[in-house]
Amino acid sequence: MRPIQMVDTKTQYHHIKAAVDSAIINVLESSMFIGGKVVADFAANLAAYHQSKHCIPCANGTDALQIAMMALGLKAGDEVITPSFTYIATVEVAALLGIKPVFVEVDKKTFCIDPVAIEKAITPKTKAIVPVHLYGHAANMEAIMKIAKEHQLFVIEDNAQGIGCDYTFSDGTVRKTGSIGHIGCTSFYPSKNLGAYGDGGAIFTNDDQLATLLQMVASHGQSKRYYHDVVGCNSRLDAIQAAILDIKLKHLDEYIAARRKAADYYDNAFADNEKITTPFRDSNNKHVFHQYTLVLNGVDRDSLSKYLLENGVPNMIYYPVPAHKQKMFDAFGGSQYELPITDWLTERVISLPIHTELEEEQLAFITKTVLDFMKN
Repeated sequence: MRPIQMVDTKTQYHHIKAAVDSAIINVLESSMFIGGKVVADFAANLAAYHQSKHCIPCANGTDALQIAMMALGLKAGDEVITPSFTYIATVEVAALLGIKPVFVEVDKKTFCIDPVAIEKAITPKTKAIVPVHLYGHAANMEAIMKIAKEHQLFVIEDNAQGIGCDYTFSDGTVRKTGSIGHIGCTSFYPSKNLGAYGDGGAIFTNDDQLATLLQMVASHGQSKRYYHDVVGCNSRLDAIQAAILDIKLKHLDEYIAARRKAADYYDNAFADNEKITTPFRDSNNKHVFHQYTLVLNGVDRDSLSKYLLENGVPNMIYYPVPAHKQKMFDAFGGSQYELPITDWLTERVISLPIHTELEEEQLAFITKTVLDFMKN
């Protein structure tokens, strides 16, 4: 059996090596390393896949979120509503701009922001909602968009873990997560479902005027070269990464299918164990399993994690400390929040290896190792 990896990007690369190597060489031969046709073609192809009118590539997913908030005109003193149970980048960019992140509770089953909690947190200073499609499961976008419309709020989707996820509305309409809100943001960090071989990100919108602003903000606030109309930043996806991502985009649905197959195996193996709650599957969205995250019931998580590592099974805790309890948010009153579901989850979640290259032998070993620990 091959050694088990949390994410096996090397084996995935070998399956597309010839195409990737050729694409990289073509960029090197062209010497067009920033911008150009390769980046434009990838942006167009990703926009089409993503069901979005516009795709603006940028340097990383964190930049995507910051650029979104800047383009929407959010400023110091404004408030954005966000889950605390998320990766720090979601809320870090708000603080960086002087915007107050207002932390709310998540749904215990989906791990995503709770629309009821959103409504309770709205104040006259609230300007936007930032739902996170955590682990690859869609947030309740129908309810969120309804709330946003009623209160005239922007919606910025953090889709870094959810790219490729189909969300179905009650009328049967199907949309990709990240294409539903006013702006969608994603990351191409190498471990993502659509991962680069370096950093990268993208921003999506269906609003022409907003697309122009997003493009300007990402490029020093330029309306045209050397004419700077707004305060911006410098955030670009380089051509080599765009070339790689364009190849991998063609395989994205195949990659998602492989992740779902691995998740099915885990689900079946753990189905009868009362100490394990497997990821929730909602009929109105198709989970893309960026992470496969268990909730443990009456289990010493640290001991399980150590046991798995000792037996060759990597694992991760996403995330051990919620955002509202991070020191960086003390100035924003983070410690004053009471979020019992978030706290409960951070004490009980553990993520197992999931990626496109998992073999049945590896899955059998992982599940047996987890279940062996449970017997002790």
